[in-house]
Amino acid sequence: MQNLKDKVAVVFAASGEIAGAVARSFSQHGAKVYVTARNLDAVKTLAREITSSGGVAEAARVDALKENEIDDFLKKVVADHGQLDVVFNGIGANYTEMGGRPPTTAATMEQFMAPIEKICGSQFLTSRVAARYMMETRSEGSILLLTAALSRSKLPNLAGITAASAAIEGMTRVMAAEWGPNGIKVICVCPGAILETKRISGWIDGAAQQYGIPKEQVLAQYKAFDILKSNLTLKHVGETAAFLASEAGVAFNSHIVDVDCGKLNIL
Repeated sequence: MQNLKDKVAVVFAASGEIAGAVARSFSQHGAKVYVTARNLDAVKTLAREITSSGGVAEAARVDALKENEIDDFLKKVVADHGQLDVVFNGIGANYTEMGGRPPTTAATMEQFMAPIEKICGSQFLTSRVAARYMMETRSEGSILLLTAALSRSKLPNLAGITAASAAIEGMTRVMAAEWGPNGIKVICVCPGAILETKRISGWIDGAAQQYGIPKEQVLAQYKAFDILKSNLTLKHVGETAAFLASEAGVAFNSHIVDVDCGKLNIL
């Protein structure tokens, strides 16, 4: 089924595993996909993969933290197609980039603000620029943001990234209310831990080594709150994003959509 046939989609930070999966699903559902990131080689590889699978994709270097680059690129997309239907920003950050995990009493203002400025700030920029072009072209498109369940978790030493995750969710609701009269949907995708990703598998291996315990024990802790036996996959996230961006997903707007197969510890 091609839910996005003839749609034009842009994926920012597409060098990441989640954004890459979303781009693949957009393509498989019929969209012309532009994949962008600071790492041009990575998105060129992704575009070639999508094209070799029968899709249509182009790669470009865009820094999703620089509004002028975002604007210049979307202006070109609109000039080429006369429409902008779907935008997804898959930007993320690891703890090292954010200054580690210092206690809140020891964290500097810079460490606290780093994830807010990078993660939430990028979502703010790509969303509002995309909305302008959707309004201009009357595309009535879908803007998909990405957050993490940290927004509703109680984990120590993560004040900044937890605040950023919650801020993205709040911003989603505000943007949906503002742009809804123009037919624009704004939805936030919130995946759980995806065991096949390098980030999660790396954390599991690292924790097992650090604490001298079997990898299976660490993995069991990750899965302790799973409602189903199913493991969440990148494909699940990509297919969910494609559905939300389609006409079939019109019932979802302003929502934070958990993609985790169900968790007992997440409200």
